[in-house]
Order: sequence, then C-alpha cells, then structure tokens
Amino acid sequence: MIGEHIRTLREANDILLRQLAAKLEMDQAMLSKMERGERSFRREDIDALAKIFKQPKKELLTLWLADKILKTTENQRYKKEALQLAIDQFDN
Repeated sequence: MIGEHIRTLREANDILLRQLAAKLEMDQAMLSKMERGERSFRREDIDALAKIFKQPKKELLTLWLADKILKTTENQRYKKEALQLAIDQFDN
C-alpha cells in the first residue's frame, strides 16, 4: 500500500530510486524492498517522504499505519472481527 504509493510519487516526480535512497540516507536495495512491500518503512522515513514529495503527512502516515496493521494481522483467522472490535472502541 504505502510502498506502491511512494513508487507512484517517485515516478511522477521523475526521481530515480537511487536519488530517493540518497535523500533518505539508505541503501537503494532497501528502498526497493520497501516499495515492493518486502520491508517496512520507519516512521521517520514517512516524515521525510512527506517533505520530499510535499504530501500531507496525515495521508502518508495513514497508509503506513494501515500497512502495519494489515501485516500484523495478515495470517490471523479472526482479523476482521478483531479490527471491527478495535474500531468500535473509538466510539466509547
């Protein structure tokens, strides 16, 4: 989710993978894995990406957090029910 979005932003801004990796002070291979969803972005990466691409931090953080939630629950049998229960707690 967030990786695909970052790749789209990078390509739309004509920024090469190695250029963005340098701006984030990380290895190009690591950034490639992050864009493919094989590795997770860190919170500080999201803050930096929001500045680089002039994107609302809330939008990128929401995608990042959704990815974290989905990866944490991906192989769980009752994930939908658990997520709904968690959402319901916001109403209390």
